[in-house]
Amino acid sequence: MITKKFLEFEGRSVNPQLLIRTAILADRVAIWGILEPVIRAGETYALPADMSEADAIAYWMGPGREVFLAEQDGLVVGTYFLCANQKGGGDHVANAAYATLPAMRGRGIARGMAEHSLAEARRRGFLAMQYNFVVSSNADAVHLWQSLGFEIVGRLPGAFRHPQLGPVDALVMFRRL
Repeated sequence: MITKKFLEFEGRSVNPQLLIRTAILADRVAIWGILEPVIRAGETYALPADMSEADAIAYWMGPGREVFLAEQDGLVVGTYFLCANQKGGGDHVANAAYATLPAMRGRGIARGMAEHSLAEARRRGFLAMQYNFVVSSNADAVHLWQSLGFEIVGRLPGAFRHPQLGPVDALVMFRRL
């Protein structure tokens, strides 16, 4: 369990007020509090907008996924999971998904979680990280991943049905660790 108040990533400090720790089952309510508005908005994840709390928690905390929480001043402000992207011959590449409390966006929380996940993936022996389905209209996420060294290695034209924009591309993004 990581419980540092001051994290280091490639020689840079990460949001010193951000505490990132392994989630436990008792954190389900806090995780749902973050996931629900993201799922209901339907703008960034290919999940049903009417997904139930039980199904969302089962998805996020599913088998093979290590779940983490980001806390700031005692408030759970973000969550991410880390797992192998594939089984067998592809299990050396990590995958992760992130969600930030909507009211806390733009404060470095996603960056802190992303940097933590890259360090954690490296610590676990993964050789790369891949995001399989980054919604192209999620400009903040695309910019963040690119600033962390991810490249767009694939484009799925019109693969995501955005609730306001209609069909938008989904991106496959990759980075070696």
